Amino acid sequence: MIIITGATGSLGARIVEHVLARVPAGRVGVSVRDPERARELADRGVRVRRGDFSEPATLDRAFEGADRVLVVSPDVLGPDGVARSVAAVDAAYRAGAERVLYTGHQAAAPDSLFAPARDHAAVEARLASTGRAWTSLRNGYYATSLLFHLGDAASTGELLAPADGPVAWTTHDDLAEAAAALLVGTDVADGPTPPLTASEAVDLEQVARTLSELTGRTVRRVVLDDEDFVARRVAAGVPEAMARALLGSYLAARRGEFATADPFLATLLGRPATPVRVTLQGMIGTGTA
Repeated sequence: MIIITGATGSLGARIVEHVLARVPAGRVGVSVRDPERARELADRGVRVRRGDFSEPATLDRAFEGADRVLVVSPDVLGPDGVARSVAAVDAAYRAGAERVLYTGHQAAAPDSLFAPARDHAAVEARLASTGRAWTSLRNGYYATSLLFHLGDAASTGELLAPADGPVAWTTHDDLAEAAAALLVGTDVADGPTPPLTASEAVDLEQVARTLSELTGRTVRRVVLDDEDFVARRVAAGVPEAMARALLGSYLAARRGEFATADPFLATLLGRPATPVRVTLQGMIGTGTA
């Protein structure tokens, strides 16, 4: 049985759908904090059980009978987030899973300037220490995060942000389809995958130019001083520690941590990965950019 955690979340729900397009529902189970939110999956024949990373005892039953478990990383940063992911990894092996897959990040490294990437590296270290079969999906930077970086650039004509670097923005849909292919595949390598990214990395200057083309109005890229950025976020009500953590994404981009654009994702999909221009078109069309 294939078990997927976080199956009602933005990424997990998409992964479940792509898995169900490949295997019968009876071979699929989901681990969710609130089974009521997964009632529709249960009605389709998917096994739905409660599993909460912060309550490891619930995971033993949720993962029962698993051949493979996909641990979708929780939306929690720092030691708490790492502890939750590690608890899920340990429970999966305890349940007898032959392989554990984990949704990591292309920049995963202990010395990353991007805090979530350091967390992912810590979970990968735990996976490696088990001596069991494991795969970490080195997901590209989620394209939906562009909304944060864009702010109200489309309406004001100014894209205000600290100095950055190229990012291979990658969509949830592409990553979900790739995760499903790896989950049901037979030729899955141990360790981290190659970066699962779009085929092109762009900086915010290029994003501003694309926005200008799509909206028909000039959008200028305005570079903010790092400390000015932090001060603006704090003034907007963001705690300083979080503001500095947000700054870390720009520092990491400058260092090239998100710049790799690898063909592996397109190979898994059997088609080109979705380019950032399409993501921006969608944001403009829905009024979110």
